Amino acid sequence: MSEPLVRIDNSDGPVAEVWLNRPTKKNALTLELLDELVAAGRMLRDKPGLRAVVLAGEGGDFSAGLDTTALMAMAGKLEDIKAEMLSPEDGEIANRFQLPAVVWSQVPVPVVAALEGVCFGGGAQLALGADFRIARPDSRFSIMEGKWGLIPDMGISQSLPRLLPADQAKALIMTARILQGTEAFRLGLVTRLSDDPVSEARAFAHALAGRSPEAIRAGKALVDAIYGSDSAANLRLEAELQAALIGSPNMIETVMANVQKRDPNYS
Repeated sequence: MSEPLVRIDNSDGPVAEVWLNRPTKKNALTLELLDELVAAGRMLRDKPGLRAVVLAGEGGDFSAGLDTTALMAMAGKLEDIKAEMLSPEDGEIANRFQLPAVVWSQVPVPVVAALEGVCFGGGAQLALGADFRIARPDSRFSIMEGKWGLIPDMGISQSLPRLLPADQAKALIMTARILQGTEAFRLGLVTRLSDDPVSEARAFAHALAGRSPEAIRAGKALVDAIYGSDSAANLRLEAELQAALIGSPNMIETVMANVQKRDPNYS
């Protein structure tokens, strides 16, 4: 029997741990892994004994982002992918690709992400979907979709405005620049630094679990409401912008230039 792509430890709480489980691939994201993350979040949001969640990656990396083989596989079914982007399932405002990050806002207890190694692209958006991020100083963080001629579209409209001024957010999205953990902390993308993020995340989660559970849940709901905006409209905008980019000539040229290690030639 194969290992699950997402492993859940201590699901009944008080502190559950959710592990991205593709360590030999730096926990690169496949559609199957993303679907398992959504299933994990939905299962945990209904656990009455849960007090906090730790989100981490096996093998010393949080996530390298979307697996390039998954990206290439999408090339043969672009119209189906675009249709999924623009058609969330009944009862959801987030589509299939946004839900793996957005689902953690639906979990009523604090979610603490432990960031080691690389945290790129979709991995960065997963981390931003958590309530807190604890990172190694030498970890690497990038909103990397721009490298492939795309935009981040996994719920970043819900997370980034709470953390960064607009000019800094634009710069990170447009340049796909890689930040060290120390710079990510200085900008406000990371909550705190630690040489052992997993242990620190566990300790923080257990400390939160020792507080009044009703007050902790109410505190999360309050801050999310204060910093909230029109979530449905913003998530729809993510999907519409990305659907227009995917498969476009300049997006394809961007991917080919990266693969062939040459400068792009845009039309």
